[in-house]
Amino acid sequence: MNPEVHQAPDARRTADAGGGLVHLTARELAAAIRARELSAREVVQAHLDRIEQVNGAVNAVVTLTAERALDEARAADERTVRGAPLGPLHGLPVAHKDTHDTRGIRTTYGTPLLADNVPDRDELIVERIRGAGAITIGKTNVPEFAAGSHTVNPVFGATRNPYDLTRSAGGSSGGAAAALACGMHPLADGSDMGGSLRNPASFCNVVGLRPSPGRVPTWPDATPWSTMAVQGPMARNVADAALLLSVVAGPDPRSPISLETPGSAFAGSLERDLTGLRIAWSPDLGGAVPVDREVTDVLAPAVTAFAGLGCTVEEACPDLSGADEVFRTFRAWQFHLALGALTRTAADRIKPSLVRNVQQGRALTGIDLERATVLHGQLFHRVREFFERYDALILPTSQVVPFPVESEYPDTVGGVAMTDYLEWMRSAYLVSATGSPALSVPAGFTPAGLPVGLQIVGPHRADLHVLQIGHAFEQATRHGERRPEPGVTRPDGRVLGRHESFGASGQEHRR
Repeated sequence: MNPEVHQAPDARRTADAGGGLVHLTARELAAAIRARELSAREVVQAHLDRIEQVNGAVNAVVTLTAERALDEARAADERTVRGAPLGPLHGLPVAHKDTHDTRGIRTTYGTPLLADNVPDRDELIVERIRGAGAITIGKTNVPEFAAGSHTVNPVFGATRNPYDLTRSAGGSSGGAAAALACGMHPLADGSDMGGSLRNPASFCNVVGLRPSPGRVPTWPDATPWSTMAVQGPMARNVADAALLLSVVAGPDPRSPISLETPGSAFAGSLERDLTGLRIAWSPDLGGAVPVDREVTDVLAPAVTAFAGLGCTVEEACPDLSGADEVFRTFRAWQFHLALGALTRTAADRIKPSLVRNVQQGRALTGIDLERATVLHGQLFHRVREFFERYDALILPTSQVVPFPVESEYPDTVGGVAMTDYLEWMRSAYLVSATGSPALSVPAGFTPAGLPVGLQIVGPHRADLHVLQIGHAFEQATRHGERRPEPGVTRPDGRVLGRHESFGASGQEHRR
């Protein structure tokens, strides 16, 4: 499928069901609603029309709450007319990740065990997004229990890459990334342990930020002291990701690791002169990971782009010794804590790779956890010292381009056989172990039209710094403006009918 480039139209343009309006930025839409140039109902209806037009092809939004969303849009317009205070996301439609609990809306975690689960409260990230005026239009697809970076599950099937319907959209926030790319909604929430905000952003040519642990507090959380899993924003450009971060970041007494910096710190302009910044470029993390040639060929011009922005670019990488053991140990331990009881009674109803991860966590000893804890501390200090010499590290977000949707994971990367469904994600999950903020931004396309993302990693808690660098790169390269047009044909070449779908369709659930 040949993607088309769509230039963003003026924000004053009126509703266009599936056209220019759904490709406006979140900031443009919010400003137009606030100025009464667009109504919230127009904006929500245009995105619902877009979902109807293309979701059958990509299967990104799996539970749709159209009637509820239109009711909320009418209420939002009444607030605007009354001159009531308006939140920064007032009137913007958002679909939440299907592992984020939403009050009165089915939340399945991608597992048959919770196929009819309807939570009675919103979790904190959803609460904050809705509190800022956003309108919930549904839920986005995930792998089962968000395990792995390929979005497929037995409840809804696979999410397909909108740039090539035969390919994966990544994961675990794959439904969110594909929906953003297609214009189904302008902002999305996600989560990231080993790359779940970054890998799908790379695969779908959108932006995903893994914030510093504690930047976006999580509640409820059975392991509130853990720093490996975080929640964060996705968008079609860096400024919109920062807008969403400004809403979901900030302290909360229910999270013991939440950072005190208010979300408003991320609400302003990201414009910054990068002249003099010292950028470290590592195409393979110092030889630690194999990377497909297709990826490095696309990313090579990034070095030139940063030099053109006035940066000094050198090939360098921090010593990531022990990062693999740290990540895998704490990931297995956390999966055991979260799902251990469930796998004892329903292991035959959960995907085998996930059960194995839980079993690995169950087998860990005190010595294993002690060793991982010590290695984690040593890793932090080596990375801290590295960022005393460099202002940022740039590297591939993913080691591969989007792979066939029928595969659970790539068999080989750079000619090296992969041993499990995690190994191909090392360029993302080794960074997770460092605790540094990491941003994936669109960086170009292969000759076959497949997106490739660049990962920008910054010093400890330097989230704004990373966003500013990503914004400058985005403005200099404009790769994120290239949009797909899915839904024209099926992978077999047959025209996709209006109501035909590749996966099961979600239904509205209420209480």
